Amino acid sequence: MSARILDGKALATEVRARIADDVARLTAEHGVRPGLAAVIVGDDPASQVYVGMKHRASEAAGMRSEQHVLPADTAQEDLESLVRQLNDDDAVDGILVQLPLPDHLDSRAVQELIVPAKDVDALNPYTAGRLAIGDPTFLSCTPYGVLELLAHAGVETSGANVVIVGRSNLVGRPLSVMLTLKGRDATVTLAHSRTRDLAGVCRGADVIVAAAGQIGLVTADMVRPGAVVIDVGTNRGEDGKLVGDVAFDEVAEVAGAITPVPGGVGPMTVTMLLQNTLEAARARRGLPQR
Repeated sequence: MSARILDGKALATEVRARIADDVARLTAEHGVRPGLAAVIVGDDPASQVYVGMKHRASEAAGMRSEQHVLPADTAQEDLESLVRQLNDDDAVDGILVQLPLPDHLDSRAVQELIVPAKDVDALNPYTAGRLAIGDPTFLSCTPYGVLELLAHAGVETSGANVVIVGRSNLVGRPLSVMLTLKGRDATVTLAHSRTRDLAGVCRGADVIVAAAGQIGLVTADMVRPGAVVIDVGTNRGEDGKLVGDVAFDEVAEVAGAITPVPGGVGPMTVTMLLQNTLEAARARRGLPQR
């Protein structure tokens, strides 16, 4: 293996320690303890695991964390009523509605209901619109984590050719915009299942971000020697283990740097949710960001 491993778990530990210090200072100086409210509907095991991780991380950072667990047959109006209550609760700085919701619920309507000042998951169309015009409020947590990993690894994005494989509203689309903002200045290709000659497109990249949700999609022949490969995929293999979108072992022989799955982007997603909540707590009270 020749590639340098970009350890998201280690970086997450470092960033969370900094967040915890900032939370302690905010509480000591202004009497403000940032609060994150998570809503989960139903008993989806993966969602329960994710919300539990976020709850523990929030409390470890010194934040106030609350979980609202609703039955799978919760009506749309009842879910929306809870979101309105959280919007009005001054102790809540960030609201997270865990996706996916049960099929009978309108997730878009719920996301639109979250007030932008508390939209720490960055899924409200207003938040997406602010990003699109180059004046973001909150950054989507997973793309934010990707940016932090690249910066920590010393990867220069200015002028770099970046290929993002996957055009979801959670990762691909927001990340493509973030990378083109002034200060990052990348040249971005947003590739997807209809891209002609995907392998050829990827071979021209300095950085490849795989976020398509397909096991082993990115193989060694698609990677230019020395390129940086960021694997955002979270898939379950036949053995039940978590695997990414990148054929890790073979790509690691070609790439200059690569993220593992698990232990790469995943820990950074939760970390940037905490960062957004901290920023929301300060912004809602007119305090400057650090």
